[in-house]
Amino acid sequence: MQGDIKGTSWGVFKAILPIIIIVLALQFTLLGLPSAVIWRFLVGAVFIAAGLILFLLGVKISIIPMGEEIGSELPQIGRLGIILFWTFLLGFTATLAEPPVHVLASMIEEASEGNISRVLLVCLTALGIGLFVKLAVLRIVLQVPLVYLFALGYTAILVLSFFTPSQFVAISFDASGVTTGPVTVPVILSLGVGMTSVLGGKSTTAESFGLIGLASIGPILAVMLMGVILG
Repeated sequence: MQGDIKGTSWGVFKAILPIIIIVLALQFTLLGLPSAVIWRFLVGAVFIAAGLILFLLGVKISIIPMGEEIGSELPQIGRLGIILFWTFLLGFTATLAEPPVHVLASMIEEASEGNISRVLLVCLTALGIGLFVKLAVLRIVLQVPLVYLFALGYTAILVLSFFTPSQFVAISFDASGVTTGPVTVPVILSLGVGMTSVLGGKSTTAESFGLIGLASIGPILAVMLMGVILG
């Protein structure tokens, strides 16, 4: 545990320090912002570092082991319908808990003056992730090559883009991007690692990854369909 704390703290420090250096360099060379703004930035950076350390420790000692255990235990149930239901639910709820998803949805609702509902956008994004996590698990069970699903998914995106208003096309890719955050990624990856340890066949490593890329197709299609319906 002590080693995890030291390693995580050092990793967070290395990640945040370059940003602090760049902001201070801009302050003393080009910007000249009020000192109160810089002090708030430095205090905020300390809070961010502390929060990241606690969060990443939680991911390491809780979310990842939990996901791997669930992924390895679910296949032993033996009923595909139950497995797919719970993997959908995990993907859906993990996305609902993703902070960047709510930030994006709030900004879009404000920019659209309420025409695009924050709640609707969050729910559709989570629904897209949940459905495609379920599809990714089904791929593992049936051992379908990942490249086929990527080809079908992005072909569907390309075709749908011709019928979707341009603003929704842009929003859909942003919605997909923000789902690859600190909550959803550990849940999906650890779930995949645990499941492929039981069902992955010959190449567990090859089957364990690609789930995030496949799951990220879901929000794009979901938001595009919303754009087609809402116009």
